[in-house]
Amino acid sequence: MTETTPTHSTPPQGADGGYAAYKPRSPEVRAAVQALRGLRQDLLHDAFAYRPLPRRSTDGPLLRAVPVRLRRFVVWAPHTVVGGLALLVWMIGATRSPGWPPYLLMSFLPAAAVLLTLLRPVAAFWLSLVSAPVLCVVDPLWDLWPFQPGSFVAHLCVMTIVAIRTRPRTAAWMWLLTLVYGGMAELLAHPFEGTTTMPMLFLSAVLLLAVTVWHIRRDAEQEVTAQQTVTAHERSRRTLLEERTTIARELHDVVAHHMSVVAIQAEAAPYRVQNPPEELERAFATIRENAVAALTELRRVLGVVRAEDYEAPEAPQPTLADLDALLANVRQAGLDVDKGVTGAVRELPQGVELSAYRIVQEALSNTLRHAPGASARVEIGYVLGGLGLRIVNGPPPGPAPVRKSPGAGHGITGMRERVTMLNGEMTAGPMADGGYEVAVFLPVTAVAEGTP
Repeated sequence: MTETTPTHSTPPQGADGGYAAYKPRSPEVRAAVQALRGLRQDLLHDAFAYRPLPRRSTDGPLLRAVPVRLRRFVVWAPHTVVGGLALLVWMIGATRSPGWPPYLLMSFLPAAAVLLTLLRPVAAFWLSLVSAPVLCVVDPLWDLWPFQPGSFVAHLCVMTIVAIRTRPRTAAWMWLLTLVYGGMAELLAHPFEGTTTMPMLFLSAVLLLAVTVWHIRRDAEQEVTAQQTVTAHERSRRTLLEERTTIARELHDVVAHHMSVVAIQAEAAPYRVQNPPEELERAFATIRENAVAALTELRRVLGVVRAEDYEAPEAPQPTLADLDALLANVRQAGLDVDKGVTGAVRELPQGVELSAYRIVQEALSNTLRHAPGASARVEIGYVLGGLGLRIVNGPPPGPAPVRKSPGAGHGITGMRERVTMLNGEMTAGPMADGGYEVAVFLPVTAVAEGTP
């Protein structure tokens, strides 16, 4: 007969022969283990860690109203408050039994616990909790238990300061340990007429609850601020990419047009000359091949910025010659605008003409959105080495504030992108009279202008 060995449901052993790898399956046991782990992490692990209280920041709205010479003292306000509380705790303990030297000496313990919150907050809680029964033992009156007046105020101050400096879970553990100490003290010792356990638990619960609400609100505000910062950054980045995409589309159309013209003229040029030399025909053929290759590569690289539903405009891109039509259009929209031109008007590279037109268009659109009813002026200066633009508008009329129409608020970003692309310079900002000014300089080399 074969003998079978019974199997035992023993937990798996760890590498050290123990049962470290065993994990309890009971939710209650697991919750208890997690709770004890949290207690150890909050109040036992690194209980004597050095965590000095930082100085108060000077960026708050209240401190900005304080004179600059006094701000160096105001930054120590939290430390001053803690020192004042420690002095108050010592005075309460010292005046309770001034003729009893042991008690007078031990009354320094709760005051030291309050001061210790400035450097080692968790250790300050343990000192405050331990000093409470010590003061009860050396108290000659024996009328209050288990918190004397000095240790009562000190323990409330210490728990509140530690809760502010740590987190809500630590506050919960401190309150539970205070509950355990108070319950055990009343059970093991003779009950006195003046027990202070319930007042301590009630007042500490109120204070710790207020601190917990403050923590939750502060964390929520920080999270909202962080989300708003990320959202604003992503919105700005998306707007920048969209503007660059628009510029790339327009450049693609401009450059592709010119490259197509070069390829066609290079192909037709040999037929305009009678008996052209063979070297000339090969040169024109090479020019056409290079133009076609460049056009193909340009469409391959820049064509990816087009949306699927984007169609290239059939009409040519606008230039400064079309500016009068733009001004007439905005006048119909209710904007009083005039134009001034200085210098010798000449033809500029199409990229410069297009960017200048778009900058004027966006500046006038911003005037319509943000300063309705105001007048505007467009100044164009053909100077040596480039083109100058100045678009300025006055403040909106009327004493009452005019309601502005909604806008994306990223028109300046698009203008700066166009100016940067052409290595130009741009300034934009409000003026003293309440208006707004946009000044741009777009450099144009002499070769591009056609000068010798």
